[in-house]
Amino acid sequence: MGKITGFMEFGRIEEGYKPVAERVKNYKEFVIGLDDAHSRIQAARCMDCGTPFCSSGCPVNNIIPDFNDLVYRGDWKNAFAVLDSTNNFPEFTGRICPAPCEAACVLNINDDAVGIKSIEHAIIDRAWAEGWVVPRVAVHKTGKKVAVVGSGPAGLAAAQQLARAGHDVTLFEKNDRIGGLLRYGIPDFKMEKKHIDRRIGQMQKEGVTFRTGVMIGQLPKDSKVINWATATITPEQLQKDFDAVMLTGGAEQSRDLPVPGRDLDGIHFAMEFLPQQNKVNAGDKVKGQISAAGKHVIVIGGGDTGSDCVGTSNRHGAASVTQFELLPQPPIEENRPMTWPYWPIKLRTSSSHQEGCEREFAISTKALVGDKGKVTGLTTVRVEWKDGKMLEVPGSEQTLRADLVLLAMGFTAPVGSILEGFGVEKDARGNARAGTEAVGGYATNVPGVFAAGDMRRGQSLVVWAIREGRQAARAVDEFLMGFSELPR
Repeated sequence: MGKITGFMEFGRIEEGYKPVAERVKNYKEFVIGLDDAHSRIQAARCMDCGTPFCSSGCPVNNIIPDFNDLVYRGDWKNAFAVLDSTNNFPEFTGRICPAPCEAACVLNINDDAVGIKSIEHAIIDRAWAEGWVVPRVAVHKTGKKVAVVGSGPAGLAAAQQLARAGHDVTLFEKNDRIGGLLRYGIPDFKMEKKHIDRRIGQMQKEGVTFRTGVMIGQLPKDSKVINWATATITPEQLQKDFDAVMLTGGAEQSRDLPVPGRDLDGIHFAMEFLPQQNKVNAGDKVKGQISAAGKHVIVIGGGDTGSDCVGTSNRHGAASVTQFELLPQPPIEENRPMTWPYWPIKLRTSSSHQEGCEREFAISTKALVGDKGKVTGLTTVRVEWKDGKMLEVPGSEQTLRADLVLLAMGFTAPVGSILEGFGVEKDARGNARAGTEAVGGYATNVPGVFAAGDMRRGQSLVVWAIREGRQAARAVDEFLMGFSELPR
């Protein structure tokens, strides 16, 4: 268990950040990971609990006490082997996962949780540096062909697992590069895209074929999602050419704001704004790029996507950035006896907030106002919540200046046309209807068609997408072969 008294002797050590004045001048990652000594001290705090709630709190069920112990003992290679056994892409989760494992850490009951995410980050970065991450090519080929539609974390995880099982896997992506929202939703300053490219290289050596710029079915003409598809393939053709099809696209329908003035210029979905900057960072030229430079920016939506808009706007050189949240400000500290080991509701301040941002809670937008067709401000009202109902506070209306309004209120469902094209039944939220049973899980009502990730569960975390991709890969393998040796 590492050091028996470590949790009493050592405090939590946080990863460092480069100074704000330095990091807002570029789009590079700025987190300073733990070095060898600090990683071992942090790992020494792990108590190796009889029931490791951290492992059950982690959607991919990382074997956290084991790799903590190995890091403490300096056995980094075996620590990587343990981490790699449950998580295909620790370099993704080690950077952008909110770490539900830490919320579930037993030490978190009355102290600061073990820095599990920072240890994971250190393990995988060392593994790449030491050359321990290598292709795992299947010894035997099955002769079966599988199409995976959508190259986000669910699709990537599923494709890698299926290729390792010996199937011929083709991964289709409608955009011009692989990665889904990892590529065009997550800003580079949170995760540089070299991490995706490195995994693509590994997966190509494992036998995965990548096809970009291909839309399966037809995208609705009024869709606001990212789309640079230059070719289309019908669902019928895909089902004819492959023995199984897995749908792993994202929940890309952005939640809109149906208020007066919504049609003014200068109002954009976050997923119109963020991908453009990622493309520019990749060396592309974007005609008419949405810019926050010199503008008063208001971001509507208090989640991670809104925070990403804040960080990007600051790097553009915005005159001011304000973020709206409909709900009241949460407490600074959670009620641990009430919430542990579950994800707590508490005030979370991101690195983007620290770079410069006013935050407004319990505020609702009544209308968007403008001049000569361009947005100039918002009419807002304060709200309060009573008995689960939102009530406006009388006399609290005001108009705030805004030259650019970014809508980051979450996502409602996957693009409906792809599910309709395959004839897949939807649940009440518009997602693909498919269960997660150990036998027959992730199968839709259409024989040979499976669904996983946001396509099935709705908007969620990267780590949940990886879990679903892995589990769905096993389900497909069982469907094709009658059994599966892939982990679930």
